[in-house]
Amino acid sequence: MKTIELKPPYLIFVGDAVEESYAKTGFGMIEWRRELCKGQIRLPGCQVDLGIPSLTLDQAVAEKVGSLLIGTAAVGGRIPESWLDTLVEFVEKGIDIVAGVHTRLNDIPRLRAAADQSGARLIDVRVPPEDIAVGTGRKRSGRRLLTVGTDCALGKKYTALALEKDMQAQNMKADFCASGQTGIMIAGKGIPIDAVVADFISGAAEQLSPDNAEDHWDVVEGQGSLFHPGYSAVSLGLLIGSQPDAFVVCHKAGRHHIMGWPDFEVPTIEDVIERTINIGRQVNREIRCVGVSVNTSSLSEDMYGLYLDDLSAKTGLPCVDPLRDGTRKIVNRLLMEFPNIGRNE
Repeated sequence: MKTIELKPPYLIFVGDAVEESYAKTGFGMIEWRRELCKGQIRLPGCQVDLGIPSLTLDQAVAEKVGSLLIGTAAVGGRIPESWLDTLVEFVEKGIDIVAGVHTRLNDIPRLRAAADQSGARLIDVRVPPEDIAVGTGRKRSGRRLLTVGTDCALGKKYTALALEKDMQAQNMKADFCASGQTGIMIAGKGIPIDAVVADFISGAAEQLSPDNAEDHWDVVEGQGSLFHPGYSAVSLGLLIGSQPDAFVVCHKAGRHHIMGWPDFEVPTIEDVIERTINIGRQVNREIRCVGVSVNTSSLSEDMYGLYLDDLSAKTGLPCVDPLRDGTRKIVNRLLMEFPNIGRNE
């Protein structure tokens, strides 16, 4: 399969970060893939601690670490000169370096030279694999669920990961399929859909969720929004290529305008459901919405439950905040909608 694939186990590079907000990727790895993380490496002056063991280079080699994941971002998304000595040492030991920052690892001469000598890979997860094919529209075996949004940056990745966790807890065959750089690091493989040339987006989505067992669910991380004035093309290609049987609408309570586009109102959840079904039926006549995931961080503990109950009454769907409630209500609806495609025996 033509996807970016990472080599576990991982060591998380926190660098010299002084604020936790700059280490979201690192914290995401610990939250969702703790079992794959052997430890962290912190440079002098670092004030961020991921809460896992700190390892030296020699200890990392002894633990057979496969990849050093850059779990933090410097201001401007670059790789500072102060990081390079450490990164080069790991590359010289044959350990892959993985990054989703704006500076490309492969454009740094010192790292490139060390990688050429050791055979280690420099993996820029924002760079898609080569030779992605044009989409075929061919029906594939297995089942797929896609998270879609009323806007960007409101929980599509988190919702997909929570669904994977809760589906597996119900003894279902389910895997998270990453379509963004942080998701790729968490999943260990994927394709950065928003970096794919437009003609090949649907083909990339097909490669992201290929043929599988009939009772297996690919939970595909959504991107953008079909209503977004800037990013709707990515959302459309991902929808057509993933051919979802089911989808979950993601929304943020209290957001009224597209983030960064104040002249565009956020669509209603009902509008998103209607448009997603109308387009999705082109490649999958069975497509249906199985729930709504809401980021209710702007609401108090007293108010968020009332908000979700009201939304559920309006839509007739299970509505949850995955951070506060998990996604079990949606998983139960999925099992009801697809009764013959569910739990392992």
